[in-house]
Amino acid sequence: MTPILHTWVAGTLGPLLVFFPGLGGTTRYFEKHLGCLPKSHHVLIVDPLGFGDSPKPWTRYTVDRHMAELHQTLNGKGVFTLVGHSMGALLALAYAARHPEQVERLVLLSIPYFGAPDEAMRFFRTGPVLYRLYLTNMALAALICIVTRRIFAGLVPYFQPDLPREISADIVKHTWRSFTSSFWEVVCHYDAGRDADALAGRIPVLCLHGDHDQSAPLEGALKLARGRPNWQMRILAGVDHHPLLHASEVCQQAIARPIGLCLSEGEKRRAAYYSDWISQLTGS
Repeated sequence: MTPILHTWVAGTLGPLLVFFPGLGGTTRYFEKHLGCLPKSHHVLIVDPLGFGDSPKPWTRYTVDRHMAELHQTLNGKGVFTLVGHSMGALLALAYAARHPEQVERLVLLSIPYFGAPDEAMRFFRTGPVLYRLYLTNMALAALICIVTRRIFAGLVPYFQPDLPREISADIVKHTWRSFTSSFWEVVCHYDAGRDADALAGRIPVLCLHGDHDQSAPLEGALKLARGRPNWQMRILAGVDHHPLLHASEVCQQAIARPIGLCLSEGEKRRAAYYSDWISQLTGS
């Protein structure tokens, strides 16, 4: 069996918080943006299989394979709040559906939900140039992964100026196999709606999502949350795909506080407005 995944730990007292980074992310995505959380909580950040300092086997990086490795790492840790960003939010939802006895609540940052693989590819094909060239062509994505790791690792921070340098530098800590397979198997093909149904109201879920997110459409997250009474949406005005980096205090407070206390009346009205807007677009 593959060795246990790499983790970063902070704090020794209080409830356990477990964090999963997104596609290409590592523990350093969260480390310096937790604020006072390590003073009141025990924090555990996990590098998913194939990323950061975790093992990178030659395998299909399916949701089930990610789940097996994550469970090997988290089994026996007791009950915790699970926080995921982007692809990590999908993995967090999948983990909670499979191991609800371990998860007290979910906080999902910028969860990408498209409803079907063809819808995911349609979104990326019509998105920014990087997505059209990179994420929709697996062969090209593999080539770029190889080249960036071997040649341009030192230049990556200059191509990601909106991210802290230590985070953008870590983006190359994967293999072409782990990146392309995880993107295809988890982001595009994973049925998040099925696992959201499987939670069956047992676990409260809070979604934090920027209304300027160009990587994970807000309307997708709203569709996923709609009609599920255990889900709440907190829409962050003017925030992109990285709410923890660009609205740090808001996210830290939301992660630390009981989910029922997270939303102000204004935020509830904003979420209702966007939900009505999506209903009009979809005719549902």
